[in-house]
Amino acid sequence: MREYNDSHISVLVNECIQYLVTKKDGIYVDCTAGEGGHIKAICEYCEDQAKIIGVDIDHEVLQIAEQKLKDHLKNVKLIKAPYQNIDVVLAGLGIEKVDGFLMDLGVSTFQLKAEDRGFSFLKDEPLDMRMDPESEVTAADIVNNYPEEKLRQIIFEYGEEKRFAYKIAKSIVRNRPINTTSELVNAVRKALPNSEVYKRKIHFATKTFQAIRIEVNNELKNLEEALSKFEKLLNKKGRVVIITFHSLEDRIVKNFFKSNDNYNLITSKPLLPSEIELNKNPRSRSAKLRIAEFIGND
Repeated sequence: MREYNDSHISVLVNECIQYLVTKKDGIYVDCTAGEGGHIKAICEYCEDQAKIIGVDIDHEVLQIAEQKLKDHLKNVKLIKAPYQNIDVVLAGLGIEKVDGFLMDLGVSTFQLKAEDRGFSFLKDEPLDMRMDPESEVTAADIVNNYPEEKLRQIIFEYGEEKRFAYKIAKSIVRNRPINTTSELVNAVRKALPNSEVYKRKIHFATKTFQAIRIEVNNELKNLEEALSKFEKLLNKKGRVVIITFHSLEDRIVKNFFKSNDNYNLITSKPLLPSEIELNKNPRSRSAKLRIAEFIGND
C-alpha cells in the first residue's frame, strides 16, 4: 500500500449528517466512500448505531478508509464496486431498502497527490486519470487515439471549454504522442493566446483535464444510472444527499429531482460551504449540496 498522509478534508460534513440521517439506527450508503471521512462522521454522530455501506471503485482509497474507520468497522461494510451497481451490491448483502444515499463526486486528495495517477496538472506523471486503477482505458488512450472531432466534442461538452475546444483538440492531435500530464498541459498551452492564459482565474488546463477525466471514468452516465436506481432501494422518507463540484454534475442532479415526482426537494437551492469551511478548506469552494426526500411511488 502507498504511503498516505491524512490530509483529505471531507466537504460539507455537518450539512450531510443533518440532512442524511433521519434516524440514528438507520441503514445508509456512501456511494463514494473515498477515504472514509463522511462515514466516520456519520458513525460518530449515530453513536455507532447505524449500519453503513461504503462503496468505491478505488481499492487504494478503500484501504485508507479501512484504517480511518478501524474503530467503527463493526457496523461499516466497505466494498469495491462502481456506485451505478449499488442495486447489485445491496442485493448481495441481503439488503432490500436503505434510509439514505450519500454521494460526494469530487476527486479525493489521495488521488490528486498519489504518484502515477495523473489527475493533477501540477506535477509531471503518466497520463492516467482512472478512478478505478484496474479499468482498462486511460487518459493517454483517449488523448492519443480519439479522432480530433471527438476530442473537440468532449472538451467542449465535458470541459465546458466553449471558445477554444477546437484549437485545443487540434493542438493535442498535432502534438501526439502525449503520455504525461506535462505534455498535455503543453499541448493546451500552445492552443491558447497569452491573454487567455493569464486572465483565467483557474489554471488554463483545468477544463481540458476535467473533460478527459469525465470521459475516462464515464462519470456523467454513471451518475444518471445510479440516480435512476435509488428510488427502488429507498425506504419512504429516505434521503438522497449529493455533493457536486462542477455544473454538469449539478445540472444532472437538479434536473433529475425536479422532474421526478417521487422526490421532494428539501432545499430549493443547493447548500454551499460556509466562510469558515472555505477558509479551512479552499478546495470546497465549488461544492454544492442538493438534498431530496423519497416520498414513495404508490
